Amino acid sequence: MSKKSGAVSKSSSYLEERLKTLEGKLPPSIIEELREKLQGIKLTKEEVDKIINYVIEEYENSLVEPGEAVGTVAAQSIGEPSTQMTLRTFHYAGVREFNITLGLPRFIEIVDARRTPSTPMMVIYLDEEHRYSRKKAEEVARRIQYVTIENVSKSISEDLSTLSIIIELDPELLKDKGLTVEHVVKALQRLKGEIVVEGNRIIFSSPDITDFNKLRKIRERITNLKLKGIRGIRRVVIRKEGDEYVLKTEGSNLAAVLTVEGVDPTRTITNDIHEIAEVLGIEAARQAIINEMQSVLEDQGLDVDIRHLMLVADIMTHTGRVRQIGRHGVSGEKESVLARAAFEVTVKQIIDAAIHGSVDELRGVAENVIVGSNPVPIGSGIVRLLMGFSSPQRKEESKE
Repeated sequence: MSKKSGAVSKSSSYLEERLKTLEGKLPPSIIEELREKLQGIKLTKEEVDKIINYVIEEYENSLVEPGEAVGTVAAQSIGEPSTQMTLRTFHYAGVREFNITLGLPRFIEIVDARRTPSTPMMVIYLDEEHRYSRKKAEEVARRIQYVTIENVSKSISEDLSTLSIIIELDPELLKDKGLTVEHVVKALQRLKGEIVVEGNRIIFSSPDITDFNKLRKIRERITNLKLKGIRGIRRVVIRKEGDEYVLKTEGSNLAAVLTVEGVDPTRTITNDIHEIAEVLGIEAARQAIINEMQSVLEDQGLDVDIRHLMLVADIMTHTGRVRQIGRHGVSGEKESVLARAAFEVTVKQIIDAAIHGSVDELRGVAENVIVGSNPVPIGSGIVRLLMGFSSPQRKEESKE
């Protein structure tokens, strides 16, 4: 292999020398990334210098100026492209009644910190043993999908003459779910009553059933009796992504799914932000908010700098819990009395502040605009200039 003049090999100390000079100029994470990217490439000293100088220039251009109104810029940067979003849901994987909320409705769900998404779903990744075989992926799917007696029955009817319930089981559905008639009988044994099995037909009667209303209530209980799976996971679809199989679910139950054999807990995710906060903590919820917002925008073909989304996620989670951006969250919990009063229910906010003896420090934009006597603390208004005046006598002494 021929060597260029001034070329640096993987073991060259020139790259390390240059990276050491960057301490204090760039964050450690960027320096480490430069080290990883450049060590495996044969470059001249001039090329190394050119790359490093370009990274420094890009980093300095990305810094925020002191006093910049980052909140307003973020609101504009997200709000303007959001007007291009569509109002739609996406029919997923060709499966009947399996929809995912996308576009503006989903974005509103995220920033409103809705307790439950309108279409909760999970993306379940499998471990090394199960991810490459469809058969093994189906085994994990069967452990996860919530199956009731209704899901494996052709019909569940009421016999008014004998005050009993007749369950007609579907052999194909039982086989597909990995169940037998015995599993159904075992589930029915949780209820007080007599069970008669006639092939795929089960007749259930109970001394507690004395009238039509009680018969209907027992029928509803039988319909929803659990046979297997995790509560909340109504449907599981197996998809092949690259060289591995991934499970997509309708419904969400993160805590339970992470304990299932065959599931990779390090990659499995849900679109339920509050569930992530409860199971994995507030930092995970913050990252989930960023990922979900970015996913919605990218799906719509919109490009928004991730730092704006990070700011929104920070504001929603910095108190240690997930808060909505609205009257019951960020806007309604501002420290400033005047800022809260400017948002809504003005009289109530001012009366409550007077009763509790609250003090407004006038640190934000809204309250300073209301008062009108102070410069707004953004941009040049954030700078305080102190001047000292010398007496004429001191001026004369300094001349001497």
